[in-house]
Amino acid sequence: MLRLATAGSVDDGKSTLVGRLLHDTKSVLADQLDAVHRASADRGLATPDLSLLVDGLRAEREQGITIDVAYRYFATPKRSFVLADTPGHVQYTRNTVTGASTAQLAVLLVDARNGVVEQTRRHAAVLALLGVPQLVLAVNKIDMVDFDEAVFTRIAAEFTEHARALGYSDDAVVTIPVSALLGDNVVERSANTPWYDGPSLLEHLERVPVAPDPHDAPFRLPVQYVIRPRTAEHPDYRGYAGQVAAGVVAEGDEVVVLPAGVRTRVSKVDTPNGVKPRAAAGHSITLLLDDDVDISRGDLIAAADAAPELTDELDATVCWLAEKPLKPGAKVLVKHGTRTAQAIVTELSARFDEQQLSSVDGPESLQLNEIGRVQLRTAEPLPVDTYAASRRTGSFLVIDPADGTTLAAGLIGVPLAPFAE
Repeated sequence: MLRLATAGSVDDGKSTLVGRLLHDTKSVLADQLDAVHRASADRGLATPDLSLLVDGLRAEREQGITIDVAYRYFATPKRSFVLADTPGHVQYTRNTVTGASTAQLAVLLVDARNGVVEQTRRHAAVLALLGVPQLVLAVNKIDMVDFDEAVFTRIAAEFTEHARALGYSDDAVVTIPVSALLGDNVVERSANTPWYDGPSLLEHLERVPVAPDPHDAPFRLPVQYVIRPRTAEHPDYRGYAGQVAAGVVAEGDEVVVLPAGVRTRVSKVDTPNGVKPRAAAGHSITLLLDDDVDISRGDLIAAADAAPELTDELDATVCWLAEKPLKPGAKVLVKHGTRTAQAIVTELSARFDEQQLSSVDGPESLQLNEIGRVQLRTAEPLPVDTYAASRRTGSFLVIDPADGTTLAAGLIGVPLAPFAE
């Protein structure tokens, strides 16, 4: 399975591209397609508007834009896909962060008439920050420039240079000329681009190597729930349920419970399908331990020989997602794994300029959609990894304690290559 996300500036054709993929891979039910045909005809369109297959909110259909993240599932004989179609407007960059946070590949669209624009560079920086390993630059609306090879070559060269500066290797970036409206190079290669000898978008998606979940990383299990049935069948059952965030756990493994620091061994790995000898990242399990340990929601069970750092001082990179600016001294909540702790922002170290790939030291504040390096002090120690070592236990959310809204997505360390120490 490949998890992918689309990104790009407004009106670059993301929803139409996703609709074309769904349509041409025959992943659309007949009644859905009939509804799109009727809605398109009501608008006076000669051809069906395939973006309607994705944009489901009334406001999205009325305005012809994407507002929320739309998840779509489809499959071909070679691979199954989970696709997150994200918005293009600047004010919805927070939704792009959400959609790309679990993506293994991102399709970044640009309009062939406009080339690489400010929002393209912003989204590329967000994708690099989140560690999305593979990028596809889809130069859309190539039909609007008469399938001009020179236009495609210029855009591809400019973006490749920008991606390289963000830390992407040339092998990780593929550029494809497409027309989402007409279907050129989306599923089938187009005769209108004889100068292009690469794969179609779907061909690339089917064969791109998928990085597996981090099974070779140290074991991590954020505890979501303590299961104690106290029934006649299970009178003494005490299990600790959660989804394995990283690594592998097996019966007999020595583990440590954080933040308490108590060591014990795994006596059983229980799953919805019965007891298993082992479980890996991405699996939802219930661990039973040799000793009766005081464990509750928010604790982390980790490999004893490779436990994460326990600290109340976080050096992190955040993408600020709120209208109100972030300033030093702000009191917030930090949600790391299944634990939520009170925290204070002690320092704003730097603000990153994703357009010029430079940084400004000691900014007074971080505004909406800005990326910066911050220091936070939490009221209690948290077991954290760097984001480079583990995406799931190296990330956190910053929450407004007043109303519970999400203020920022945070990553431990400095994941952006241009600003790493």
